[in-house]
Amino acid sequence: MDRLLRYFLGQFVRHGVLSVTTASGAKFTCGDGAGQPVSVRFRTEAAERWVLLDPELSLGESYMDGTFVVENGSIADALAILMDQPDMLPRWAKPQWLLRYLGRHIWQFNPRGRSRRNVAHHYDLDGRLYSLFLDADKQYSCAYFETPDATLDDAQLAKKRHLAAKLLVRPGQRVLDIGSGWGGLGLYLAEMTGADVTGVTLSTEQLQVSNTRASEKNLSQSARFLLEDYRDIPGPFDRIVSVGMFEHVGVDFYETFFRRCAELLTDDGVMVLHSIGRSTGPDVTSPWIEKYIFPGGYIPALSEVMPAIEKAGLLVCDMEILRLHYAETLKAWRERFMARREEAVRLYDERFARMWEFYLAASEMSFRKQNMMNFQLQLTKRQGVVPITRDYIGQEEARLRGIEQRARPRLQLAGE
Repeated sequence: MDRLLRYFLGQFVRHGVLSVTTASGAKFTCGDGAGQPVSVRFRTEAAERWVLLDPELSLGESYMDGTFVVENGSIADALAILMDQPDMLPRWAKPQWLLRYLGRHIWQFNPRGRSRRNVAHHYDLDGRLYSLFLDADKQYSCAYFETPDATLDDAQLAKKRHLAAKLLVRPGQRVLDIGSGWGGLGLYLAEMTGADVTGVTLSTEQLQVSNTRASEKNLSQSARFLLEDYRDIPGPFDRIVSVGMFEHVGVDFYETFFRRCAELLTDDGVMVLHSIGRSTGPDVTSPWIEKYIFPGGYIPALSEVMPAIEKAGLLVCDMEILRLHYAETLKAWRERFMARREEAVRLYDERFARMWEFYLAASEMSFRKQNMMNFQLQLTKRQGVVPITRDYIGQEEARLRGIEQRARPRLQLAGE
């Protein structure tokens, strides 16, 4: 087993310095010697065997089980090396990738019942877990770092402001927030723009928090949150926004999603979709992420999204690619989680804490080292609905920033 491990890891790890100690105590080093060295250890031959047979699934499982450990550095450091190689996937793992690609429509088939179960798996966890690492507003999506030294809270506020500017929301307009999370964006739109907001979620935990927050801020009349599937909500709406939800739709439901949005949107309406995307074409969800974190989830390539938009009769008015913003968001989440890791262990157990640590680190490195990004698409049903230049985005952001300053005491109370 030692020889096999040395051979296959040596073939894959060409950049960086990865020192490996096997279960039998043998040691070897892979890479070209560049950068900070990272040392890892396999504690069992079974872990070595499974990592060779199915690295995309078994590396994370071995870390969760404690049979693969990082002795010098962190799991984030180890994944930074492993995910920064010439081949994104070890050559010996490509047959498993092909089988998963052929079966991806089965795993991404998300009718209403399955969608609810998938959402509950992740978003109905103990709410105290998310408080360990999210910002005060519990924004669980890519932040928008206007400056390199922006705090996580500032960057998440900037994200909401940026989206609101693209929506061009006016007082009294009806806004639908598809996948409304813990209500932060919907409450922002209601408070800062005077919109009438309806948020829909499939998470009972998020629903309760959202409506409680609306009541505490005296916004229940202008911001309501429903346990509802986007396919069932009645319209129409002047504005539609969806942040971090499209990754749960599934490739077979893209046409359904955009057609329903087109049905719900008024003729002069504006929609903004914010989603994780991949830059290198269709792929498959990491089997470890699929099994432990986001069952039924899939990160789309733009080439998979655009045809569904066209078939729905929607026009793309603006597209923005956020490249490293999510890497910085995930770094902040990971550092905050690690600072309060013992609390996560008390909430669940050590294995869960290692799982969450691996999830945040692997996600960060997929944006920092590989092909992941975020895209924001602005959609309308006809031409002439939004200005012909992008200057209005900055102007709207400046206007909203002024409103935020006047409302700052209320915003601070809402974040407590």
